[in-house]
Amino acid sequence: MAEIVKTSLPGVLEIFPKKFLDNRGYFFESYRVDWFDDFPLDHGWVQENQSFSTAGTLRGLHFQRGEFSQAKLVRVVQGSVLDAAVDLRIGSPTFGKSYLTVLDAEKSNLLYIPSGFAHGFSVLEDAVFVYKCSNYYNKASEGGILWNDSDLAIDWKIKEPIISEKDAIWPSLSEFIKTEGGL
Repeated sequence: MAEIVKTSLPGVLEIFPKKFLDNRGYFFESYRVDWFDDFPLDHGWVQENQSFSTAGTLRGLHFQRGEFSQAKLVRVVQGSVLDAAVDLRIGSPTFGKSYLTVLDAEKSNLLYIPSGFAHGFSVLEDAVFVYKCSNYYNKASEGGILWNDSDLAIDWKIKEPIISEKDAIWPSLSEFIKTEGGL
């Protein structure tokens, strides 16, 4: 089984699978649908993605809008990342707040992020990142929030992040609120 921890953001859960170690290595169940029996979650996974990123890379903060909104179950199979979820749900008491945690291969922890959140991560050591999605990616529905927005004040734990061109030009949270209001 796994230990499931509610975070400071309603709906965001951190999951710690039970790991079995012996002289050959380890074994653990990386996903079980019944972990979520006590939580009303959107977890009809339809897509799984994997990326490799070198230390110092920052990916995010990304989301999908409308009918293509996605819940995600994220984990690291090699290396470590600082993972961030930002609540963008209209009317949420934690709107604009973020939750940060280190995901790493040693702990084998996972993070469940509901629909209505922006997600991103900074790579603390070269990492293979895997995530399940509750909906298919749709380019026209893609959005983001600027990773270094001073209103979010996220300490990504890397000095000069390597970012994509699109991640450098997402709107700030306040600009997003003015144009879209939320998700």
